[in-house]
Amino acid sequence: MTQAKHGAPAAEPRITLATPPRMEPERAARLLEPALDSGLVACVRIDMPGAEEPALRAAAGLLRELCHARDVALILSDHFRLARALGLDGAQVDAARVRLRDAREALGPDLILGARCAPTRHAGMVAAEAGADYVLFAPVAPDPALGDGAAATPELFEWWAEMIETPVVAEGGVDVALARRLGPSVDFVVPDPAFWTEDLPARLAELHAALGAGRAAASD
Repeated sequence: MTQAKHGAPAAEPRITLATPPRMEPERAARLLEPALDSGLVACVRIDMPGAEEPALRAAAGLLRELCHARDVALILSDHFRLARALGLDGAQVDAARVRLRDAREALGPDLILGARCAPTRHAGMVAAEAGADYVLFAPVAPDPALGDGAAATPELFEWWAEMIETPVVAEGGVDVALARRLGPSVDFVVPDPAFWTEDLPARLAELHAALGAGRAAASD
């Protein structure tokens, strides 16, 4: 996940895949392999809330070779102290629950530190200043039955792309239509878990095309 140029997102919006929380790692690996072969995936995030360390180690071992053989970064949600020991490329943490400076110190300068932030300018800027390599705003399309209804709006991403150098990621309900809307202003998107089917490569191609179409339309 590369640094964006000031005032614009990375030249080609890319895709980060987060493993569905309730999907068995073996199934995730099977679906992931052809998706990685598409060349459209920049990063994979192991997302296993509540999992014990042995399960995290097993998942990391299963996915690490798949990703690294294709030069795709593999990071872990939350458990930043395990990332280096598991041979991963970094971790993503919740900026509201973890002191980012502690996570940055644990990961060192060479591993990726991603920060999931509340969908506000202030929260994102604080995370960037604390050493996050990227800032993730979520949800883009909140579930009306869950949470407080706060959403990461297209206007937030547009402002970020114009003003802040730290790469920005969109997650939470990202589908093809939203990808087209966000294409001009995001560096990466995390598609909805519903994408993880046997058709994952085709769905990623559609998502990638929508990101590019959004960028092209904005430049006309």
